Amino acid sequence: MSGCAQSPTQRLQGRWVGESLEKFPTDQIKRAEDWAAGTSFSFDGRRVTVAIATEPPRRGTFEIAKVDTTRIHLRFLRPHGAKDDVHFEFIGKERLRWSLGDGRSIVLRKAQN
Repeated sequence: MSGCAQSPTQRLQGRWVGESLEKFPTDQIKRAEDWAAGTSFSFDGRRVTVAIATEPPRRGTFEIAKVDTTRIHLRFLRPHGAKDDVHFEFIGKERLRWSLGDGRSIVLRKAQN
């Protein structure tokens, strides 16, 4: 690979799986850990599959709404027209923080193929 940095879209490519929680209330941790462990995002070009425990996977496309150094704001475009705004932050090369609001987040790790 040359000295060129990867674009945010290139950095997202592949599968990211739930690894840990940040700033969840104590009474929600056990249930949230199980939920996070069953969560994954798979990026393939501009296509995304979101898998959340106990729900069927959702597929669609995404667009980048905003990039701030390590933070990336995506807009997921569902096939039926709905749009979901999602906020991530790259943590090094192998981790991604998914901000859920109220200071809570899930850290995802890049899955090895």
